[in-house]
Amino acid sequence: MITVDEALAHLFELSPRREVETVPLRVASGRILACAVHAERDQPPFAASAMDGYAVRSGDARPGARLEVVGEAAAGHRWNGDLKPGQAVRIFTGAPLPVGADRVIIQEDVDHTSSTIILNQGLDAGLHIRPAAADFAAGHTLEAPRRLRPHDIALLAAMNIAEVQVTRKPRVAIIATGDELVMPGEAPGPDQIIASNIFGLAALIEENGGLANIMPIARDTSRSLEMAFDLARGADLIITVGGASVGDHDLVDAVAAGLGMERAFYKIAMRPGKPLMAGRMGGSAMIGLPGNPVSAMVCAHVFILPVLRSMLGLGAATDTLIHAKLGEDLPENGPRAHYMRARLESGIVTPASSQDSALLTVLAGANALLIRPVRAPAARKGDAAQVLLI
Repeated sequence: MITVDEALAHLFELSPRREVETVPLRVASGRILACAVHAERDQPPFAASAMDGYAVRSGDARPGARLEVVGEAAAGHRWNGDLKPGQAVRIFTGAPLPVGADRVIIQEDVDHTSSTIILNQGLDAGLHIRPAAADFAAGHTLEAPRRLRPHDIALLAAMNIAEVQVTRKPRVAIIATGDELVMPGEAPGPDQIIASNIFGLAALIEENGGLANIMPIARDTSRSLEMAFDLARGADLIITVGGASVGDHDLVDAVAAGLGMERAFYKIAMRPGKPLMAGRMGGSAMIGLPGNPVSAMVCAHVFILPVLRSMLGLGAATDTLIHAKLGEDLPENGPRAHYMRARLESGIVTPASSQDSALLTVLAGANALLIRPVRAPAARKGDAAQVLLI
């Protein structure tokens, strides 16, 4: 058996970064920016009023001053002229500041007639002007790689960027194996169960930037599994679920080897998830997950998501662990790292009472994995613990 960190190192070697594609900004949210982007203009592109009021020369901004209103400026409609001493221009928020003006008097600080204004006592001291390029200047850079959030999309639009280069979404083929499986909605026989974990895996992959394709269930024959692998041809990552152990009906390793898979490792010193394997089949990376629903999903968080991020160009790095206080005493751990389903609330992490790797209800109620290192000593309530959010 190898350690979790050793397994991840192998997986990162199997997972080169995918190609880059250009997409319209409208569909770029959530994608991984592949190349730095530079603003094509200043924002704002001109000095603009930050308030509704009157644009004036600062030398005229004296309580009691009477100024002639010579025009109006609104957003998208500048006043074309040169403001002279003793003059003012009615101006609205976002409008370009007239030439010669260097201050905006808010409308609450004036008495006005149709053609003049008188400045009140106790004028607001603010200039109420947004300078040109106050937000960013032409050439401002949005660095890559980064997952584009809605705020980034707004910034890119303001930078006058219509298209961006993003990393292509990795194509992930998911193959469930076993005679005991049927798809949701089908009528299972008396000895059959629903293929649940492939749907959880697909959702997790697509939530994190991949394109998941669920293959037909591969039955416990070499021919059926070979057909499933053939259908998965061309995927960046092939994930099998079940059949990777050493039982008489566990055929994944032998069939994959017969199809040319170069195995990188088999078996991890962790629980749940010990019978995990990985390798390369042609141009595809391959990961064989355990068949137990919880084991498969825990391994997906620990291994597949970091691999997916690496493929997207976000770097070969594990998830960031956080520290929390134990909510109860724990016994010493054994020779495998234990990823315990747990609840993290207000900085306190408490493991579920049952860690049976077949119980999806326990996983659904968890929001974290409490990590117990190999041969960790007994721990007391309130001790520090490492946690992986899920």
